[in-house]
Amino acid sequence: MYFMEAIINKVTESSLITINLEEFLPKDLMMFDLKSFLFMELILKEKDFRAALLDHDWLQYQNKNVFVTCTADAIIPVWAYMLVMSNLQTVAQFAVLADEVQAKKQLMLQNIEKMDASQYNDQRIVIKGCGEIPIPDEAYAAITFKLRPVAKSIMYGEPCSTVPIYKKKLEAKL
Repeated sequence: MYFMEAIINKVTESSLITINLEEFLPKDLMMFDLKSFLFMELILKEKDFRAALLDHDWLQYQNKNVFVTCTADAIIPVWAYMLVMSNLQTVAQFAVLADEVQAKKQLMLQNIEKMDASQYNDQRIVIKGCGEIPIPDEAYAAITFKLRPVAKSIMYGEPCSTVPIYKKKLEAKL
């Protein structure tokens, strides 16, 4: 008589904790484009710009993450960005002068920095390596730097195929 042994999924039975960096991507990201505030989408006229900012609906940015940019090929004086930031500061959760890619990266790094690493104390961690959304290299570096002091081990990849990054060495007992 032939008996089949039960198939055991060693990955699900392991104590590995997988961290998907996609979860650190910012939510509620909005763009503030100076292009529509320019005369003929080319020239910033101070008086008109200030008046347009006064009439602008700033509440649409309430508790949002905002990146400020100008998609027109125009020379924008620094004080114009400062005026926009001054208005956003009263409503937005976060605002940065950047393009969308840089804003997402900066917010992602902030989200990693804000996380409570103590929940991973003495844990075996896998930082997920492949996903639907491209993750900046800086995020992988930041999560490693954040978790290294508390983790038992850090690996990169998928639970079934990992690259070891760090393993806590046992300290000699005196």
